[in-house]
Amino acid sequence: MFDKVTITYRGATYEIGRGRDFYGIWTVGGPRSDPLQWWPETAEGWSSAWSRFTAIEVPGTIVPVGRRTPPIARSDTPAAAAPLAERSAAQGQNPGGPGGPGGQGPGTAVLEGRAARYAPGAPFAHETPFAQETPFAQGSPFGQRSSFGLGAPRIGMRTGTIGATALLAAGVILGVAGLFPGYLAGSSLVSQAVQVVPHAIYLAVWTASAVLIVLGGVRLRLGALLAAGMSVVTFGLFFADAGTAIAAGGQAGGWGLWLSLAGWLACAAGSALALLLRPADGRGTAARSLHRPRGASIGPAVLVVLAGFGAAAAFAPAWDSYLLRTAAGLTRSLTAGNAFSNPGLVIAGDVAVMIALAAVVVVAALWRPIRHGAVLLAGAAIPMVAQAISAVIQVGGGASPAQFGITPAEASQLGLTIAAGVTPDFWIYCGFLLVLVVSCAWMLFTPHEPAGPVYARPAGPVYAGPVYADAPGPVHADPADDNDNA
Repeated sequence: MFDKVTITYRGATYEIGRGRDFYGIWTVGGPRSDPLQWWPETAEGWSSAWSRFTAIEVPGTIVPVGRRTPPIARSDTPAAAAPLAERSAAQGQNPGGPGGPGGQGPGTAVLEGRAARYAPGAPFAHETPFAQETPFAQGSPFGQRSSFGLGAPRIGMRTGTIGATALLAAGVILGVAGLFPGYLAGSSLVSQAVQVVPHAIYLAVWTASAVLIVLGGVRLRLGALLAAGMSVVTFGLFFADAGTAIAAGGQAGGWGLWLSLAGWLACAAGSALALLLRPADGRGTAARSLHRPRGASIGPAVLVVLAGFGAAAAFAPAWDSYLLRTAAGLTRSLTAGNAFSNPGLVIAGDVAVMIALAAVVVVAALWRPIRHGAVLLAGAAIPMVAQAISAVIQVGGGASPAQFGITPAEASQLGLTIAAGVTPDFWIYCGFLLVLVVSCAWMLFTPHEPAGPVYARPAGPVYAGPVYADAPGPVHADPADDNDNA
């Protein structure tokens, strides 16, 4: 279900307005929870929505709704503002006969055909031989685009939603199955709390993403962004695990590892497919959603990026520290976990995590609406938080002398005790991570940034009625306004 809808303009058959994080077109008197088409709440989204609205609505019937809705800017061109008959004559179309008095010139024919198609109760194009003539797609209200100069979509919304959800569900199932067989060195993930906790967090986030995608509408985009952020960052973590097995000759990796890798691949494919589901105007997602921050948003955006870069850099140093003490009073301190002290493939995986985190943070800071950027940032930050939780669990579990090549008998003979802790680098990492999480919360609850006025013309010629040369800027009515709210 959609949140509260504010209608700003209404025509004879259709009306245009704003929901939460989107602009939409509805049928007059139809359910507000079921828009015919919708666009993201961006400047380009409003321009595309207005162009579509003025192209399908009966000319001359569009009126603003509410006291504070700005009036429609009319074209100052006489030919554009003139009635159909006057413009036809000006263009050499004699109103009598084909091109003569009383005839059906091209402008009249197009107008009558369009009015018949879009009249209340008229059938949509799925009842005609040419499906591309429909103003809205058959099936899902957010589905394929119409023929008004926009072309065919890359993928159907309903088919894509089912496919993305199925891939994410399959990935979660494979990931759960991978928790039980041997993962690395014959040990399963469920037998090691330090390993099973982060993997369980990954699977929970992918499951939540699948649920959001199934709900559709704006939630579909949120689920896609959450799953995408998770998939991009965890690629390096799974690659590092695979590199550990390969560095040991492939014998260290068990079925748990390969099932988990297959699960990650399915979830990554599902999140990518969900991101490919385009809004109804058919423009690319990134081109419409990435905008430089303005005004008061610049400072917080820079802080988000710096925190992301800091967390990425602090991921590489050693986090684990150990103090070995013998009965004779001899002590030795050691650190472990430096990303660059591992085999080459493991290093590549850790570096991939760092690069992916930094890249996703930058994209999230530029994403609009900013609340959607917060969801993308959350998808990237959650696996990094899971790594910190794993480190704390490892410290709480203590250390075994076998980690340092000392047998239990030798440890007993020496009276060896081992104290486990974390290095200052870990706390620096946690500090950057905390700033990242707080910034994510700030982005999530930041009020909507008005897109500002957008000026656009309909994509194709309009043959009758006044032409609306300027698309009025997006209207965000306050509670005191009398716009038609539902």
